[in-house]
Amino acid sequence: MGMHEMIQFFRQMSGKLGSNIYAGIQGQTDPQHISFMRQLQKEMKEKNSLDTPFEMLEAVVFDLETTGFYPEKGDQIISIGAIKMIGDKIAEEKTFYSLIHSDIPLPEHITDLTKVKVEDLFAAPPAEEVLLKFYKFINSNILVAHHAKHEQAFMQKLTRDRLRTGFEHRIIDTSFLIRLTDPSIKAIPLEEICHLCGVEVKNRHHALSDAKMAAEVWSYYMKKAREMGFKNLREVYEHLARL
Repeated sequence: MGMHEMIQFFRQMSGKLGSNIYAGIQGQTDPQHISFMRQLQKEMKEKNSLDTPFEMLEAVVFDLETTGFYPEKGDQIISIGAIKMIGDKIAEEKTFYSLIHSDIPLPEHITDLTKVKVEDLFAAPPAEEVLLKFYKFINSNILVAHHAKHEQAFMQKLTRDRLRTGFEHRIIDTSFLIRLTDPSIKAIPLEEICHLCGVEVKNRHHALSDAKMAAEVWSYYMKKAREMGFKNLREVYEHLARL
């Protein structure tokens, strides 16, 4: 068995074991945590982010570093980074960052890319703890991410497996606003879009650093949207739907 096959084997086995270990977690979860998640979901249903004026819109821009692209096949989140915004203003002091515990082999190319080591994940807090802290950080605010489908898929899987509830936060991709100025843009690497709007690229593939860069991109294009006369997310949705 080659090294690649061995890594895949351990990841698959870990996914199967994880499903068994956490099969009954809801019964073991702290009632306060269950109550918190229910209250959070209620607040999200009552919140009308689509019609909130851009200058008042509260958002959390976040990024995940993962072991691969397929959460249903055993790939895992290894770190979460996030930063808060109100309108196009970035709250530099309001950030979140955490590694997530894992005791399975970490692919060498992921360590090379993220600089996260196996021993870092051994010492990190468990996924449930990090996940709850993250939810308390974001509250009922909308989420923004670059290539958001990746983040959404992993958050759905982790929330379902560890908290036994659905992931119901609205996630908006940065391309949502970028397409206002260039409708042809759908998928572009973060470093490329940073260069296009004058954002310095630094410490790439660190979850918090990537979240900060994505926040600067979101801020840049939100200003563009307002200059074009858009007042809220609903107006942008309706405009893009007509393209």
